[in-house]
Amino acid sequence: MPNLLENKVAIVTGSGRGVGKGVAMQMAAEGARVVIVDPGVNLDGSGSDQSIAEQVAVEIREAGGEAVACQESVATMDGGEKIVQTAIDAYGKLDAVVTCHGILRDRMIFNMSEQEWDDVIAVHLKGTFTVVKHACILFRQQRSGRVITFSSTSGLYGNTGQANYGAAKDGIAGFTRVVSRDMGRYGVTANSIAPSAQTRMIGSVPDEARELRASRGVSGGNVGGLRGEPEDVAPFTTWLASDEAAHVNGHVFYVTEGLVSMLNEPEPVRTMHKDGRWTIEEIIRVFPATLGVELHNPAPAPPPSV
Repeated sequence: MPNLLENKVAIVTGSGRGVGKGVAMQMAAEGARVVIVDPGVNLDGSGSDQSIAEQVAVEIREAGGEAVACQESVATMDGGEKIVQTAIDAYGKLDAVVTCHGILRDRMIFNMSEQEWDDVIAVHLKGTFTVVKHACILFRQQRSGRVITFSSTSGLYGNTGQANYGAAKDGIAGFTRVVSRDMGRYGVTANSIAPSAQTRMIGSVPDEARELRASRGVSGGNVGGLRGEPEDVAPFTTWLASDEAAHVNGHVFYVTEGLVSMLNEPEPVRTMHKDGRWTIEEIIRVFPATLGVELHNPAPAPPPSV
């Protein structure tokens, strides 16, 4: 179906490079008018390059689409409001927000500084809130809209050295489920994507960190070892933003290469139950044969040296 997003206006944050750029290009190709949001920062959030967003907007316009650049930061409420206002000023409306932005400040938990924690939470988690909150004001009034956030297997499954990033990304998944319930009655959907793609973020992970994760059996949740290109995430994201996906709300999807998986919501997998309160002695006796059967330890301690 050509021009799936014809007459739609979309904001794509973090769309100067990587997955975000792939999404913005695909949405524009399907007829959307796109706000390219990217202050052009380095992977750790430092610096800025205002040309990054404009380059993507120019590329879209040269291909026959419509796009404007925005260099506002998602990390402040004022920035989030200005990003949404950019769409209104340029195109008079807003139909979808896609939050692909992010930075990395990887560090083992015992070495992580308060600043490294705060900066990553501010960009990923608060940054998702600032844009989505202001978009939802409009969506509620117009009784339509699409919210597509970006989570990560680093949060959903856990990944060594990414306590800040993982907390933010798991928080985004929970945030999205709540937004879907807040906004569903107004004809708005909210879904999240956990992508796996070869981006500059992935490329920045040191080889020693990769080896450590592999030696401990930590894959970050990648299914079958697949890791596609940034553009591989764009078709499903674009479909979620369309009218064709009006019935899809409140879900998290893992997307890579030719694979799309809908992830389960948290649910009990084993239960031990009795009338009244458990005593410690009863837990010691019952847990190993119930909840503790073949219990997986994601990072077991090495055997003692002889």
